[in-house]
Amino acid sequence: MIWGLLIGLALLAFVLVVFVLRAPRAAREAVAAALLLGVAGYVAQGSPGQPAAPKAADEPVSADPAALVDARSRVSNKGIPPSNQWVVIADGLARNGRYADAAEVLRGAIGKDPKNSEAWLAMANALLAHSEGTLTPAALYAYRQAAKADPDNPGPPFFLGLALAQAGRFAEARALWAGLLARAPAEAPWREPLAQQLAKLDALLSSAPRGMPDSRVSPP
Repeated sequence: MIWGLLIGLALLAFVLVVFVLRAPRAAREAVAAALLLGVAGYVAQGSPGQPAAPKAADEPVSADPAALVDARSRVSNKGIPPSNQWVVIADGLARNGRYADAAEVLRGAIGKDPKNSEAWLAMANALLAHSEGTLTPAALYAYRQAAKADPDNPGPPFFLGLALAQAGRFAEARALWAGLLARAPAEAPWREPLAQQLAKLDALLSSAPRGMPDSRVSPP
């Protein structure tokens, strides 16, 4: 009986996404793939007939995917409005490490609204995470489009600076962060963390041997 319930819930979720939330065609395949992958994973590893036995996890689950999403929501100027439901769906996929699926959903959102800064930023972060921290041309383009769509959003320069620092391009990262800090409101919750990151970057740059290119210095 548990198998029928599982399949029924997956079908119900797909119908809800497609017909109630009206997912764009480009996003439907990603949503379906995520649901099917979940069902397949349960079929492969689930044991519905086995008695329950509470047990602590042998190894804690990495918080990195969820932390990336949470950090974006804290830095962004505003929360995600209901009209940005595709960003919400993509965030759910990204929290589980499904960055490629998240980027596909966000591509549909941007197709409907090219000026959706939050969707561009979420896509940039998803592409960066999917490439394991490598700042690809596609991710860089998404960061720039996010900044162009909403110049007042602190998220694009903050995360692009982080990506540049991870790539060893510290001078570029510092320029972005210094400019962002200079125009940050005094009450902004992300101002103090940004100032701390900038101070660490300055300390790193001051301790680097003179004449050494940024790309040869390990990121903090």
